[in-house]
Amino acid sequence: MDKLTGLASLLAVVLAIVAGVMPELGFDAGMVILILGIIAGIGADQDNAMRMYLAVLVLPMVATGLAGLQAVGGPLAGIFGNLAVVATGMAATLIARRVYEMAMGDIKSLTGGD
Repeated sequence: MDKLTGLASLLAVVLAIVAGVMPELGFDAGMVILILGIIAGIGADQDNAMRMYLAVLVLPMVATGLAGLQAVGGPLAGIFGNLAVVATGMAATLIARRVYEMAMGDIKSLTGGD
């Protein structure tokens, strides 16, 4: 499972860069990037979840700031915007995993299980 989630993470970052530089790929790169981010989030560490949540908030602001640069601003903004989509997918999976763990803990405490 670690290889699959690691591969999904690598593909998401590579596709985020390629789609940022060449926005017209002929398919919905944003959706593919989001799905790869969700898959990558399965193997992400819950201990670093707060960093991922912060990345979801900061990366769009960085992309907006870079958009103002001449010549390289557009591609850089596209790359960072796509990385924000990857982080959003990973964060959504981390949140879902945390809610599941909390619910299972509550169910176990109600039934007397360990």
